[in-house]
Amino acid sequence: MAKSILRAAGVPVPEGRLCRTPEEAAEAAAALGPVAVKAQVLVGGRGKAGGIRLAETPAEAREAASAIIGMDLKGHRVETVYCEQRLRIQRELYLAITIDPTARRPLLIASAEGGIAIEEVPEKAIVKRPIELPWGLRPFMARQVAVRLGLEPQLHAGFVDIAERLYGVFRRRDATLVECNPLAVCAPAGGSKPAAPPGVRGGPLIAADARLSVDDDALGLGRQPDLPRTDTATDLERRVRALGLAFVQLDGDIAVMANGAGITMATLDALQSLGGRPMNFLDAGGGAAAGPTAEALDILLSTDPKAVLINIFGGITRCDEVARAILDVQGRRALEVPLVVRLVGTNEEEGTEMLRAAGIAAFTSMREAAQAAVAASRR
Repeated sequence: MAKSILRAAGVPVPEGRLCRTPEEAAEAAAALGPVAVKAQVLVGGRGKAGGIRLAETPAEAREAASAIIGMDLKGHRVETVYCEQRLRIQRELYLAITIDPTARRPLLIASAEGGIAIEEVPEKAIVKRPIELPWGLRPFMARQVAVRLGLEPQLHAGFVDIAERLYGVFRRRDATLVECNPLAVCAPAGGSKPAAPPGVRGGPLIAADARLSVDDDALGLGRQPDLPRTDTATDLERRVRALGLAFVQLDGDIAVMANGAGITMATLDALQSLGGRPMNFLDAGGGAAAGPTAEALDILLSTDPKAVLINIFGGITRCDEVARAILDVQGRRALEVPLVVRLVGTNEEEGTEMLRAAGIAAFTSMREAAQAAVAASRR
């Protein structure tokens, strides 16, 4: 969908076809020539995870599609693939328009080191250009970025044109991110200058891959009615959110529950600063009752963590209520993983005594609790 929107805006993108079967992939390769077969799932890092394969012939495209369709890619089952004309890439750039949340204005981000390892590119290799809303992205701004990237003069016009078109999509589509990664510089086709491959309109710069993220509030207001509405939540995220709690699944091994977005983020930071790896963000809210808290803890324990850290600052939420919920879970199931609790605030003495009497580690210092959780996870 992102590429079709960019194509309509005049950004050069490779030709491609959506395929639901290996036979359709073979037909696409027969029509397009050598292709890249790409899994169609809403996650990044598909190449590293085996979700993108190259095929020179229809038979190879069929084989690649057979391997990709049906595979589990970061928790998502692949139902379709996109067979796209294979580019003769000389090098890969990065170009995006996003929002600077601190300055509260659009931001152009570019790098001469694009591709699958963009997250590992050092900060000094990234160029950022703020965009003032009254004027928008002007050609001279994009040209300055091209110069800072060290692009050859013959690439400047194409870079400026694509940057301006991306900004147009960003504004019209209520976007939070419009990204070309990689923005490919195509290899020479025999001459000394880079050139676009046959069948791709535009100059030597081609948006080899694209991403478009739209503001959820804009979609909620009924804007952008032609865009599909998708839910990228995992099954676990849906289960916890059904309880009315904010939850995001991460890739660590220490389960986390806290009450409030700020204290939950601080808990994750504390664990990471001590070498721990949080496996989730779970905000139980300022006034979570014992019932939902116990259900959420049940779900966290079912994910097989190496340790669980509960961090509660009792205001509206009473510490003894949280302790009662924890003990309720302990009474219904054996706690086979270390459970560490930090209680501070309303009725903290009562809650702490209840937990300690049941043999559960209880602290009033967040750092001490985080240290205990990290140590427990390593055992």
